[in-house]
Amino acid sequence: MKRLRYLLPLALVVVLGVFMMVGLTLDPRRVPSPLVGQPAPQFQLPDLEDPARMVGTDDFAGEVVLLNIWASWCVSCRQEHPVLLALAEQGVPIYGLNYKDDRRDGLAFLGSMNNPYVWNAHDLEGRVGINWGVYGTPETFIIDRRGYIRYKHVGPLSGRDAQYNILPLVEQLRGESL
Repeated sequence: MKRLRYLLPLALVVVLGVFMMVGLTLDPRRVPSPLVGQPAPQFQLPDLEDPARMVGTDDFAGEVVLLNIWASWCVSCRQEHPVLLALAEQGVPIYGLNYKDDRRDGLAFLGSMNNPYVWNAHDLEGRVGINWGVYGTPETFIIDRRGYIRYKHVGPLSGRDAQYNILPLVEQLRGESL
């Protein structure tokens, strides 16, 4: 009976240790999304730069595009911004969803860092972000010409992500027929 008193806590520590070791091997950026492979949620919101103009998913129908969810208060968004600029320079159309952000702050961010976006929808209350399953900013989606979400990246894009994940998939999707 005394041995059991010592072996039970030891067994619990070993089991917890195994779970921790397995957890350390997982990639925290790989957040499964039930939206991948599904039609992109439709939205229409005021444009960040011109609130009288409405923008939304209908604007990029028939194109392979990136939808990037960002905010001026997001430190990681500043980190990924040069990657977005480079992707835009390479001809990848990027549409923005300015998430839970003050309009003036979003415009100041783009004014100081340059603007890689075709347009930016202003999602002040975050309702569209919720429909897209946004956990936080930044998040990037690749949408095919049929309007289906084909990829979701959580966190800031790196040059490596752009080179090995984003650009090859965009090219592949551009080659697919409707």
